[in-house]
Amino acid sequence: MLHVNHLYKSYHTGSATYEVLKDVNLTVEKGEFVAVMGPSGSGKTTLLNCISCFIPHDSGEILLNGTPLENLDEARLAQVRSKKLGFVFQDFCLLDGLTVFENICIPKIILHSPYKPMEAKAQNLMELFDITDIADKYPAEISGGQKQRTAVARALMNHPDLILADEPTGNLDSRSGAAVIGAFREAKEKLDATIFMVTHDSFSASHCDRVLLMRDGQVQKELKRQGSRREFMDILLDELKQLNERM
Repeated sequence: MLHVNHLYKSYHTGSATYEVLKDVNLTVEKGEFVAVMGPSGSGKTTLLNCISCFIPHDSGEILLNGTPLENLDEARLAQVRSKKLGFVFQDFCLLDGLTVFENICIPKIILHSPYKPMEAKAQNLMELFDITDIADKYPAEISGGQKQRTAVARALMNHPDLILADEPTGNLDSRSGAAVIGAFREAKEKLDATIFMVTHDSFSASHCDRVLLMRDGQVQKELKRQGSRREFMDILLDELKQLNERM
């Protein structure tokens, strides 16, 4: 599904060069829910932005279903972003002037898809994420958790190969955050969605199949979920503590 091989990324300020990603290697298989964790400045968001091709990387390769993304021109990249990738952001990125139903339909509208199948797909997603009762409401009229579940539904409208989520529970209280992670789990289990999530939240990460721990621009360790979610969260908390102590 997703293969990142020997990825490097630096930023230049005047005569200074700051290495942000240093030989990052990772794989995400179809149907996996994978999280990336690590202290601020470890390169998590830069990694996500490189995978999404929002920013260029210096060297290495990013393969999505065998296609090297760095070789695509802007037109092909636009197609990949609209059809192959789904995005969920910390600040929701919903359009205030559109209803929940209309926001969910945006990816299909952009592609000029027929209305009836689009309506049916949106209805199915709203039922899956328990937001049917707010279909006609506007973003200003719903809670943060409802906004993010709307954003998850929107990300799934084109049945993307990969969903990229950047701190999806960062602006939510614990109850709303749990509902959003539940939406991701539903998407994985019922829609076979593949999700790659950057998060600071150990609770959210404990629901994943694997967690990659980053520090200083490198993947330091990979943890596979074993045992109960609670046991996995305890392991994550301990590993993160050790990671921070080595800084």
